Amino acid sequence: MPSNRSSSVARRIGNAQLLAAIHFDGFRADPRAYLEAAMWWLLRKRVRARGQFAPLLSRSPRAYELWALRQERIEKQPGLPGFPPIIALVSIGAPEALAATLDSLAAEGLDAIVVADHGPGGLAHAAQAIGWQNSPWLLPMPAGDRLAPGAAAAYRAAMAHIDAAVLYADDDLLDRKQRRIVPHFKPDWNSELYRHFDYLTGACIVRATPEALMTVAGHADWAARLVARAVGERARAHHVRAMLHHRAVRPETPRSAPPLACAANLPSISIIIPTRNGLDLLRMCLEGVAATDYPDIEVIIVDNDSDDPATLAYLANQERAGVRVLRHPGPFNYSAINNRAVSEARGQLLCLLNNDIEVMAPDWLAIMATQALRDDVGAVGAQLLYPDGRIQHAGVVIGVGNAAGHAHRFINPAAEGYFRRHALPQFTTAVTGACLVVARDRFLAVGGLDEANFAVAFNDVDLCLKLNRRGWQSFYEPRAVLIHHESVSRGDDRDPVGAARFAGELAALQRIWHTDQLVDPFHHPDLSRASEQFAVAL
Repeated sequence: MPSNRSSSVARRIGNAQLLAAIHFDGFRADPRAYLEAAMWWLLRKRVRARGQFAPLLSRSPRAYELWALRQERIEKQPGLPGFPPIIALVSIGAPEALAATLDSLAAEGLDAIVVADHGPGGLAHAAQAIGWQNSPWLLPMPAGDRLAPGAAAAYRAAMAHIDAAVLYADDDLLDRKQRRIVPHFKPDWNSELYRHFDYLTGACIVRATPEALMTVAGHADWAARLVARAVGERARAHHVRAMLHHRAVRPETPRSAPPLACAANLPSISIIIPTRNGLDLLRMCLEGVAATDYPDIEVIIVDNDSDDPATLAYLANQERAGVRVLRHPGPFNYSAINNRAVSEARGQLLCLLNNDIEVMAPDWLAIMATQALRDDVGAVGAQLLYPDGRIQHAGVVIGVGNAAGHAHRFINPAAEGYFRRHALPQFTTAVTGACLVVARDRFLAVGGLDEANFAVAFNDVDLCLKLNRRGWQSFYEPRAVLIHHESVSRGDDRDPVGAARFAGELAALQRIWHTDQLVDPFHHPDLSRASEQFAVAL
């Protein structure tokens, strides 16, 4: 017992030393940002402090090392009766790499078949060597990759409860010294993301048949084809949230998605723009809308007590030019303003648009509308940039700050980011209402925006969650890119009244949707809830 206690003390001391080194790395990388985060911590603004610390600390090469040391090891289990076997199909490679892979499989008690080549002969040999009567799972694996201790047990535990054709897990890379680096904490099944980025192959097990195996024979990417076939049969895969694969090499992440073929017969759309004064912003926004390439647009401006003479004159001119201008006096209630406009809109689609949005290309609306027409899609959001070119919105993650945060905020669109997620179309849990397209009948089916609980903040999140619940999933579309001059026209609620209102809306979000507890299925529990930049949780 004393030896166990002393080893535990030594481990805690080692972790503390490693954490101190990570903080030093964060300070060295950006002293000003680190000191600002420390100031917020001392002022007991812990949420804000954690939000600034998280991306700084996660950039340290030692951050993932600390995360790995803190994880509980999964207990190994032998292959038990009643569990289908897992059989590895290992691609041939250099002798040393192949030996390392086979050793890791043997340590997990898994049988392995070396596929000497990807032609029909190699896979035919594998198919003949497999006992198909036992309904095995196949584990395609390149030589050089390794399984984490306990990987087989984790997969078997998932088998017992999940009906899926593919089970996949998180993975990291092994450097030349066999140190674990660059972890990929993956989202739960995201069929749209998988269309553009294969984040399954090389870190998954597959239910397959001899016929399926022979169908992919002769292809260098046979493993990816096998996974795609299995996913297509069941239309889904299941994520085992555990770091089970250590990879020698990962395929390169796509830089972007191919251009979208927009729908041929786009329906009418109503663009709803709330405004109060802010003439320069409103003019910029409307000029962009006028230059938009879309067959049938109705523009509705909802004026909330503008009193600037120039703005009022401009609105009068817009009315004479055919733009609808609705008057909505009284306290600013974004939800009520938009619901009022929707009740008078004639479009089959709705576009909620802030008056501080700047259009960059004429096809943005056709791209978003095409996605909004899909049977499985609810609210569609665009990639929004700050005026300096950094990302302001690339989808919304539930749970960040115990509420909701904009994914990938502040990163450069050309940067790698988190596996280029900001550059690829995908399902998300929510998108921002600053530029949102949704079918009018679906908007009405869920009761529109909540005027009572979310007058200003989180109404878009609430709308998206209501749509999701009905089977209309939120969708992030990075091929529609606009600039958002955020909070220029309204301020950012730092006054006492605004702060109190925001606190009430935050409390409502947590009460209704439990965002202080919820794990976003398209994020990961081992990514920090304090950061919008997909940082390792420390």
